[in-house]
Amino acid sequence: MSDLDQIDRQILRVLMQDGRISNLALADRVGLSPSACLRRVSALERSGVITGYRAVLSPEKTGVGFVAYVTVGLSQHTKAAQEAFERAISRSPEVKECHNITGSVEYLLRVEAADLAAYKHFHTEVLGVLPQVNAITSYVVMGSPKDDRA
Repeated sequence: MSDLDQIDRQILRVLMQDGRISNLALADRVGLSPSACLRRVSALERSGVITGYRAVLSPEKTGVGFVAYVTVGLSQHTKAAQEAFERAISRSPEVKECHNITGSVEYLLRVEAADLAAYKHFHTEVLGVLPQVNAITSYVVMGSPKDDRA
């Protein structure tokens, strides 16, 4: 299903904005009958274009008052070091995203914490003690004028 047509792309745009929209409303928005719309959404799900649906949570209401993007450089550039780091990070609930990237560092993380003190604990007691970690740089989010994840 690599060949998405204009209607498939419209369906995806609407679902990315509102994953809970009813099939009837979605069909109306994209100009299809409800049955044709449902068939297309089902095909997009079966083919793996749509991989899931999730709730977007309010940071304030869930106790998240601090967000940072963190770059991590590894001390060794081996597959074993990467796998060990990724296993450790997968067990850290503060890490919401972990990306293996190119450039002067190996990883970019999105980290959420209750506040600066909680982030400091994560930085020094979780991330900072991993033997694979050589360098950590934190970029504190002060605002998010655009965030398509929400």
